[in-house]
Amino acid sequence: MTRVLLACLLFSVIAQTEQTKPAFASVQKYIQDQMAAESIPALSIAVARDGKIVWEEGFGWADRENHIKATAHTPYYLASVTKSLTSAALMLLQERHSLDLDHPVNDYLGASKVHSPMWDASQATVRRVATHTAGLTTYARDCAVNAPDCHTSTSTAIERYGLLFWPPGDHFDYSNLGYGILGEVVAHTSGKSYGDFLHDEIFQPLGMSDCALDMNPALRKSAAAQYDQTSHARSPLRSSDHPGASAVHCSVHDLALFGMFMINARVPGQKAILSEQSRDAMLNLTVDAGHGERYGMGWWVNPDLNGYRVVFGSGGTFDSAAALYMVPSEGIVVAVLANTGTSLADKVFQQAVSGLLPKFRDQRDKSAQSVKLPEASPNTTQPAPKLAGKWTGEIQTWRGVVPLTLSISPTRDIHATINSQDRVLQNASVEDNEAYGVFEGDVRTPDAPRPPYNLEIELYLRGDTLAGAATTRGNGPALPYWVTLKKAH
Repeated sequence: MTRVLLACLLFSVIAQTEQTKPAFASVQKYIQDQMAAESIPALSIAVARDGKIVWEEGFGWADRENHIKATAHTPYYLASVTKSLTSAALMLLQERHSLDLDHPVNDYLGASKVHSPMWDASQATVRRVATHTAGLTTYARDCAVNAPDCHTSTSTAIERYGLLFWPPGDHFDYSNLGYGILGEVVAHTSGKSYGDFLHDEIFQPLGMSDCALDMNPALRKSAAAQYDQTSHARSPLRSSDHPGASAVHCSVHDLALFGMFMINARVPGQKAILSEQSRDAMLNLTVDAGHGERYGMGWWVNPDLNGYRVVFGSGGTFDSAAALYMVPSEGIVVAVLANTGTSLADKVFQQAVSGLLPKFRDQRDKSAQSVKLPEASPNTTQPAPKLAGKWTGEIQTWRGVVPLTLSISPTRDIHATINSQDRVLQNASVEDNEAYGVFEGDVRTPDAPRPPYNLEIELYLRGDTLAGAATTRGNGPALPYWVTLKKAH
């Protein structure tokens, strides 16, 4: 298939949208009203059904300062929707026998490896990293490209923060660093950079010409700027040390093409880069992600959203929002992108699908009418927790250790002493074998947020040791550190 013929086929798909716009008039108005209410600079949407894009449109200004309007071909920052692309790259390499999803992820990395003071790192397989069950935890770090101290390195991130805090396979814990590690796996295994592999093996074969990790000048000129959802100021370009998790830019048109391919409703001319069996595995071999949802390889799954199984990738930051939704049983794909932080993407998806699926609309309306306020729990006295008492130990960082003491009261309050400061933990929770809470602290590493900031602790009783993570929280990166505490007698 030549590029010219593929372009003609894709153009014919675009042309179909002109005939169906009136069917989405109410969604158009909803988008315009909500954008005005939230001061959203730009939003683009594409809706596909049964292998055809039936509507795509851009609203507002992709670049407010340069008066560039948003279109269906405007590249936006994808945030965590990038993970869905990374998982496709892994499956490609699996099909080519370049890697085995059930082998240790360390087999496919360079000198920097995932590691743990307590757990067997060989049990952190590629599949477990891809399903967020390898034992990694919360992580987020990027910096402004023009900042003099902006240095990003995935290998350094793995050395410092590639810690397995939980036993591999134990439970789901969403980790951006995990997908940053998988981007490195793609590069080491394929012999290409992560960005080049996406371009050569996914974007080009699927006709996704508006997508890139490292954008060329033409794409950069047309890409949506990003704007802070609070100040509405334009954000600087940023660089991430986990690009496999959240660094790709793409248009809604191209995301729709990707979604159509994933549910076996691809546009004629698209290369079948993955077998149907591999795609089914990505979407259907899932783990429990809590709150009634499940997670496959790079995809969230809601088993019953208003009567339908919905598969989706979603992401967002203070200056971006991205979502790609699929209703496989109905052949429906909806892509929504915005250039500021907002929760509008999910609402727009539901508005669009409500116009296509009466059953979805009726169930949604019924659910909205039957919402009940939670009943107050009875005021019962809980027995003193098993963890009550004084626990002493340390937070271990790549720069050294920070002494930490926790005092857990019989009434389940938690007090912390760190850097000679006494703190009361907020949102404290104490169960038989676990403790959680948030308090102001400082781990004194140069890449941590600028003080003051909070530390979020999540600790589990492992034998006679409270062990787990202390993660920085605040206006800056989310960085996890190993914690071990022993009970004082």
